[in-house]
Amino acid sequence: MGKIINVVLSGGVGSRLWPLSRKAKPKQYLPIFNGKTLFELTVDRNQGISSKVILVGSEQNKTLAAPFLDGKENDVIAETVPRNTAAAIAFAAFHCEPDDILIVTPSDHLIEGMDHYEEAINQGIMFAQEGYIATFGIVPNRPETGYGYIEHEGNSVLSFREKPNEDTARDFLKKGNFLWNSGIFCFKAGVYLEELMRFEPKLYSAAEVAFEYATGLVMDEEHSKLIPSKSIDYAVLERSDLIKVVPARFKWSDMGAFDSLYIYFKENGHPVDESGNIVVGTNKHTVFVGLKNCMLINTEDAVLVLDRTFAQDVKRVYEQLEKESSPLI
Repeated sequence: MGKIINVVLSGGVGSRLWPLSRKAKPKQYLPIFNGKTLFELTVDRNQGISSKVILVGSEQNKTLAAPFLDGKENDVIAETVPRNTAAAIAFAAFHCEPDDILIVTPSDHLIEGMDHYEEAINQGIMFAQEGYIATFGIVPNRPETGYGYIEHEGNSVLSFREKPNEDTARDFLKKGNFLWNSGIFCFKAGVYLEELMRFEPKLYSAAEVAFEYATGLVMDEEHSKLIPSKSIDYAVLERSDLIKVVPARFKWSDMGAFDSLYIYFKENGHPVDESGNIVVGTNKHTVFVGLKNCMLINTEDAVLVLDRTFAQDVKRVYEQLEKESSPLI
């Protein structure tokens, strides 16, 4: 059996958590989770399971991650051009032996309940040893519209579903055989590459060339630009017949937007007024009049006032600032 390696994906800027999350310091490096960062928690969580960490992210991520990788066996693959998860995972797989088992984890998820987590990952490793590609689905406890879903029967995947509207999410919850798509995967490096080559030969070839032209695990920029940008879901998971899903009961949030962050803060004793309003980032006396379920997010150079039902729309604010080449991103 090959090594068990934790591949940590650390891309993106957390645009739906603006103004807390910025290009210079994305959400996974904010020490707001009992003084720790999501990246730090991710690496620590998988230390007892894996023998090595491979970080795939930008050069900037390499610098931000360095303090949390100190003292751990690790390699850092630096992307010069972000080309989505299918290519990022391919780079890690090219760097490993075919029989190495990769536990692929995003760096910005909050997970609690280590017993349930290790139980699920060990089940995924067993599937990986048998030549399957394991994905992990979280048993839902609410009709969430911010996550993708996996329809399943036991460990068999029936379908992958996009983020639903409220009515569809309630229907999924009622049916009882839908799981939140966690974005965590487990497979042999060689199996993943074989399936990628089978379904996306152009992506595979372009990623292989970019990796071959890399200097010190820094991807070649010109060749990276030629890689089709596709997620692992579209490139492989929704097309392969080797997929197994592990229904998992660990507590999970992708911390993708302020509604997730609100739940975390509330459960950890952050002050919330009688109308469900919350203040983050300032000790100034703040009063909400006539407002319910709102958040005030304060930073040194920006303030966001948000109705939590519109948490997904914060990304539009970020995109507008990006169009304006604003220094606020």
